[in-house]
Formats: sequence, C-alpha cells, structure tokens
Amino acid sequence: MAANKKARSNPPYELLYWPSIPGRGEFIRLAFEAAGVSYKDTTNETEDGIKAVTSLIDASSTGTDGNPPPFAPPALRIPGENPNGGPLLIYQTPSILSYLGPKLGLAGTNEAEAQWILSHALTALDLNNETHDTHHPIAVAKYYEDQKEESLKKATDFRENRIPKFLGYFERVLKGNEKGEGKFLVGDKLSYADTTLWNVLSGLLFAFPKEMEARKGDYELLFGRFYESVEEASGIKEYLASERRKPFSMGVFRHYPELDRQ
Repeated sequence: MAANKKARSNPPYELLYWPSIPGRGEFIRLAFEAAGVSYKDTTNETEDGIKAVTSLIDASSTGTDGNPPPFAPPALRIPGENPNGGPLLIYQTPSILSYLGPKLGLAGTNEAEAQWILSHALTALDLNNETHDTHHPIAVAKYYEDQKEESLKKATDFRENRIPKFLGYFERVLKGNEKGEGKFLVGDKLSYADTTLWNVLSGLLFAFPKEMEARKGDYELLFGRFYESVEEASGIKEYLASERRKPFSMGVFRHYPELDRQ
C-alpha cells in the first residue's frame, strides 16, 4: 500500500482534462487504472489545475516546450520524452491511447492485434461522438434548450438505427474472437479497446436507460459477458468504487428523458 501511495505521489504521466466530469478523459483514466499505472489527474487533484488546461488551448498559444498547442483536451504530458529532452505533450484521445497501449500492456501481443485494437477503439469513439451529437446536433456552442426539436429527431434516429448498428457490430466481433470467450474484443487479454467500449456502453446506459434495457437481450455476449468482465477487471473494479471515478452528468453522456425511448 505504501508503495502504491508513493507511486501516485510522483507519477510519470500527467492527464490534462476538464475537472469534475468523466468526459473523454475517462478513456485515458480507465487505461491507467486497468494497467495499475500511476498518473496525475491535474484538474481533479489540484485547486488551480484548470489553469493548466486553459493555458494549453489559449488562442494565443503556439505551443510549449517544443510541443505544438493541443486543439482541445484531453492531453497527456510525459516528462523527458520530447526529443529535446523536455516533456512530450500529445492530444486527441485515440492518439493518447495508441501511445499508451504498448507501454501499459493494453495493445495486444503482436502488430496485427495492435491494429485491430486501435480500429475497435476508434469505432467505439465514433459511437461516443454520435452520442454527444444527440443533444447538440446543430451547434456545440449553443445550449441543448436551443436545439431541442432537432435533438429529438437526432436522438430518435440514433436510438432506432445507430445504436443497433454499433452494438450489432461489436457483438459480431466478440463472437468471432474465440480466444476471448466473449470477454475481450481482441485476443485473450484486456486491451484499451475493451475499456474504451465499456465506457461508451456505460455512458449509453446512463443517457438512454430505457432504450438500452430494451435492447440488452439482443446482445448476449456484449451485456451478458463482456460488460461485466471489464467492470470486474483488476484495477477497474477498484477505480469504479473509488471517489476518483466521476459520475456522468452534463458531459458527453447526458440523460434527457425526452430523448429516450418513450
């Protein structure tokens, strides 16, 4: 226990994301937690951590320490990994996961598996983005209340057509991966594709509880084995039970009852 506390007090990785919500930063957190690797979640661990994020994406920024400016968080800072000897700063969720995957032991056992894992993670992130668009179909900068009529149309199509398309695909992937026995998308061990898909499914269960409950029975592997397997994985289980796990609220996944199955 003492060793774990010491490791967390001096982590090799710094996650830079908005505070208080899971958001896209959660995909990075879950990878770290699954691997048991320490990281600093700056905005949730320090009082003025938000300044570290806002300064990175300031409209006047041209980059820091030899790194280009991130377009948006999440970003990951890794001390000493820049070619100039300073910290390396990378952004974009799939880019960060692709970088971390091999280092955390979450990218498969060979190049083919690594590419399949990245492909599945990207597909799950597509579903994540489409979920967001159900409550912001017209403009990201406008409030949901300013686009409710369009949101209802978007959410209806999403529930009726897009959810079953994505879930059906991942159900087929699980069936085709015999080594995974329904627990893993690729091979016979946990990967960041698994944690990424799990988080999207968890968000969908929050945002569209009636729709997801009605569809669970159509995807026996996805919800009967895969979801629970990831949820109970070492590191993930402990994280989900901790105060560090932020609840879904008003981020990517939002629960508007009027957008759910009626």
